[in-house]
Amino acid sequence: MDGISKTELDRLEARELVKNAAPLRPRDAATLILLDRNGDDVLVLMGRRHMKHAFMPGKFVFPGGRTDPADSRIKVADELHPDEEIKLRAGTGGVSIARARAIALSAVRETYEEAGLLIGRQGTFQTTKADWQGFATHGVEPSLASLRFIARAITPPGRVRRFDTRFLSAWRSDVAVELPDGGPTNELEELVWLPLADAVEADIPAITKSVLGDLRQRLEVDPTLKPGGDVPFYRMFNQRFRRDIL
Repeated sequence: MDGISKTELDRLEARELVKNAAPLRPRDAATLILLDRNGDDVLVLMGRRHMKHAFMPGKFVFPGGRTDPADSRIKVADELHPDEEIKLRAGTGGVSIARARAIALSAVRETYEEAGLLIGRQGTFQTTKADWQGFATHGVEPSLASLRFIARAITPPGRVRRFDTRFLSAWRSDVAVELPDGGPTNELEELVWLPLADAVEADIPAITKSVLGDLRQRLEVDPTLKPGGDVPFYRMFNQRFRRDIL
């Protein structure tokens, strides 16, 4: 998508366009690309969004959603790697340490809510936050140390929703508990583990295809996803969708 014009991108994402829409400020959001290995293949977890959703109905996506500022106050077993924290705080406008932490934790929370996967380590966890009670119930301390910042993308203007999304990744081995019936929100259906090559060909948003392409290239040279790697940043600038590196 790097260099594609606004007109071309609008044509690709026609279902998300809103005519004469008032300008919307992008809201912070996070999504988690959960990876697993099967022989020589790297698999990625994806789920189909319900058709009733206004934003990207029926598309295969990663677990994710809006960032709740209260997420920054959740206690964790292990904090973000310092190099990952620096990357999360970089870019247009920059964000505070607390905001970067909230963004990372929202990816962990949404992965539980939508896919029933609790990232962290087993142990005692207590909180008064309703959205995090699942971790307390299942005895999992959330952890951020394994998260890697993979990409950032700001939804172009004119869409029914606009997000400043950070794509993070973790490995299936970082999941402490997998609930057999999925997450409590049931926002995603048809949860599937797909080889990366197949995931790129699924019914996915255009930006997801670009991010998966970036991830495949990174894994070829950095199969363990070391901290502090290059992070592509996609956004509209001067009527063209551009790709910078954080």
